Amino acid sequence: MERLGVLSGTFMLERSDWIQKGKKHRIQNAWGEATAVETDSIIFILRHGDDPADYILPHRVNHPANLQALKDLGVTEVVGINSTGSLKRNLQPGMIVIPDDFIVFTPTPTIFHSEPIHVAPSFNEPVRQKLIAAARRIDLNVVETGIYWQTTGPRLETRAEIRMMSGFADIVGMTLASEAVIALEMDLPYASACSIDNFGNGLVEKPLSLEEIIAGTRNNADLMIRLLEEYVHR
Repeated sequence: MERLGVLSGTFMLERSDWIQKGKKHRIQNAWGEATAVETDSIIFILRHGDDPADYILPHRVNHPANLQALKDLGVTEVVGINSTGSLKRNLQPGMIVIPDDFIVFTPTPTIFHSEPIHVAPSFNEPVRQKLIAAARRIDLNVVETGIYWQTTGPRLETRAEIRMMSGFADIVGMTLASEAVIALEMDLPYASACSIDNFGNGLVEKPLSLEEIIAGTRNNADLMIRLLEEYVHR
């Protein structure tokens, strides 16, 4: 049976019956170790680990190991569930963006170190369209295109950086671009659903806090679970 690969954050662990009831194990491959949770229809990779007390910071996530684990387990397509901050006032917390492109000016990981191979980064359009269709069917507040700007982390962006980014992108995060590049290099169809968990630093008058980001991520985890359920159902 075909299964979907899902790369998600730690808060999906506490909100999803799929993950809580799934078979959890650690997978070793040529790139390192990944934490996988297997169910009948989905294989989850928890990119930040399965223990909130031992959280893997964004700049330390082993993307090649995570994607290789999904490939070895035979998934046919991959969906990233990514937490983001909004770069536009009209894109508010609680909304979901299905990005169609991304920007990153820092080095992204690669599985190629000597071969003269240069991929042209992109999302898989059939997977992107299936995410959009699933969101429409359950009436989620979804934005069907958008530009994701990836920063290195783990620090948040300065107010000046957010002002600059807002002229070129719609949402900001720390993991999606790296996942998308590795997935393309491994020939895994990949697209992402991005929850908007907070406004970018300085975009609104209220100062941004870690507590606000965590609360937004927890609230939006339920929306993302509904989206995945509909995606798999169809």
